[in-house]
Amino acid sequence: MTETNSELKNIIEAALLVAGQPLTMEKLLTMFPEESRPTRDEVRAVLQALELEYAERPVELKQIDRAWRFQTRAKYASWVARLAEERPQRYSRALLETLAIIAYRQPVTRGDIEEIRGVSVSADIVRTLLERGWVREVGVRDVPGRPALLGTTREFLEHFNLKGLEDLPPLAALRDLEAIGAELDQRLEQGRTPEGDAGPPVRAAGAAEHEAVAAGMPQPAERE
Repeated sequence: MTETNSELKNIIEAALLVAGQPLTMEKLLTMFPEESRPTRDEVRAVLQALELEYAERPVELKQIDRAWRFQTRAKYASWVARLAEERPQRYSRALLETLAIIAYRQPVTRGDIEEIRGVSVSADIVRTLLERGWVREVGVRDVPGRPALLGTTREFLEHFNLKGLEDLPPLAALRDLEAIGAELDQRLEQGRTPEGDAGPPVRAAGAAEHEAVAAGMPQPAERE
């Protein structure tokens, strides 16, 4: 690696280590003056080099959607999570089931979710998912009442340690909703990220392997 590329690697590595969120290619490029800005291919090559360099370390470079971040590997998450001072928030089975349905069937309306679950969906559940940043309104359905269509966000991918929706596990056959809700809750516990100032904001790996909510759901469409 040339001296110039080595310095570029140092700059990008430092930025990723201190960033409090995944950094997109566009965000990385804004660090450089226009007259000396590297090309996208040069930045991409640096990211690939960093990924290889950290391959055997307890910290990994992870791509989340169209962004990158450093995070602790999943096998060390339980130790790192003990640094958290506050008790993690618990989520209800109904909320976790609703989130799983949105992830696999998006875009969906509250009516779609209620049809799958067989019970009404509390407005508080949808509001919590929106406030948590895991779900957003992606449009409206062109029917009377124009109900909002819900889909997942980059924050959802980030928390559950998914590069994209295609990384969601295959749909499980005839799974019980209560059992799936319990699994999601357990994996949320494993994926907690400790707060505080004990070192740079390297995220703990989230839960990537949560299950589907019912048999027969179609595979999720790729997001644009």
